[in-house]
Amino acid sequence: MEFKTREKSVESKEMIDLCKQHTMYTWAKGDAVDPIPVERAEGVYMYTPDGQRILDFNSQLMCVNIGHGHPKVIEAIKKQLEQLVYVYPGTATAVRARTAKLLSEIVPGDINTFFFTSGGAEANENAIKIARQYTGRHKILSRYRSYHGATEACMQLTGDPRRWANEPGGPGYIKVMDPRPYTYSFGETDEEKTAENLKYLEEVIMYEGPHTIAAMFVETVTGTNGVQPPPAGYLKGLKALLEKYGILLVCDEVMAGFGRTGKMFAFEHYDFVPDILTMAKGLNSSYIPLGAVGMSDKLAAHFQENVFWGGLTYNSHCVGLAAAEATIHVMRDEGLVENAAKLQHVMRSEMDRLQAKHPSFKEGRALGLFGMVDLQKNSKGEPMAPYNGAHPAMNELGKFFRDNGLFTFVRWGSFMCNPPLCITEEQLKEGFEIIDRGLEITDRAFEG
Repeated sequence: MEFKTREKSVESKEMIDLCKQHTMYTWAKGDAVDPIPVERAEGVYMYTPDGQRILDFNSQLMCVNIGHGHPKVIEAIKKQLEQLVYVYPGTATAVRARTAKLLSEIVPGDINTFFFTSGGAEANENAIKIARQYTGRHKILSRYRSYHGATEACMQLTGDPRRWANEPGGPGYIKVMDPRPYTYSFGETDEEKTAENLKYLEEVIMYEGPHTIAAMFVETVTGTNGVQPPPAGYLKGLKALLEKYGILLVCDEVMAGFGRTGKMFAFEHYDFVPDILTMAKGLNSSYIPLGAVGMSDKLAAHFQENVFWGGLTYNSHCVGLAAAEATIHVMRDEGLVENAAKLQHVMRSEMDRLQAKHPSFKEGRALGLFGMVDLQKNSKGEPMAPYNGAHPAMNELGKFFRDNGLFTFVRWGSFMCNPPLCITEEQLKEGFEIIDRGLEITDRAFEG
């Protein structure tokens, strides 16, 4: 079977049928999957074999930060393929040396050493190992409104409902509430939320025994479970609390890193440096699978004198690293981090405009080009769909977006607004114009 190229294609239906017949899809029943047939993608758009242009309003899985098909990254991949594709992880290569040095220059603080993986979940898996081996402790704290990956250990780190079907997992994973839980409140102001949540967390640490806790994992900015920036002072206070008990702070920036929030790394907004930083997705805009664990100098020094009991066949894969090196240069040379910061006010103003117009619009949040909209079903502010729930209007809204050339994730009572960082103001407003029309669907479901 010859599949779609720019010169010759199979019909979209045949492409879909064969993919559904011979492959499994993520987080879904096979019979219920209705995949988008994609022939090619350029910049901020995808194209179907039938010629439909679709605005990528979610950077796929919040990862194609520089946009699709950037020629400089593709050229770097081609050049690396011609020179050296793969050698085992015990070697030294030029691209490994250059990319690691480049990361040490752009990551703030004393995070200068990196362990390369195949993706974000593997980065978090190895961060668990690093924390446990460094501290000699076994328990790991994480938060309920979190997602850290779909591998076995990462499912136990994860707080959202996707973990339920993967339980029970290994021992030692402790969940705590975020400073902004789903319904419970730690206070009205940022100051109250920070103080009360940290007081609560210190009590949990006391119950669990600080001498048993290796690390706490947090998404610097909560991702799929709300695009929730932390309250003022929270992360700096969290770092100080954990240091008091010798507990490491791991910031998962698989989603929030590499320009998404208007800073190269999200933790730059909050005046602290984590002990461990995990990354993937935007690291090379997902052109080639790659992730990394960055660690502070004190951790790196430990593993200079002690064996790190971890390994991966694809550790420091040459082609993935070549894509990362080129991607970082593109982000810096083309001002994509600055563009995300500049367009934050456009996304914010579009959200405000829609909130004033549509009764079903509950709240919109945006930090850089990291955005989410929550919808409500009545004037009491109840979500259009509850935690892990569904509402017919949300399904209809998702179909409307797709039929009208907008790709993003619609889940529970919310939808995401995370376009590539190369998007223009005009293209951003194009996306919100489609959203504006789509919200008439949820307005009709609004109960008053």
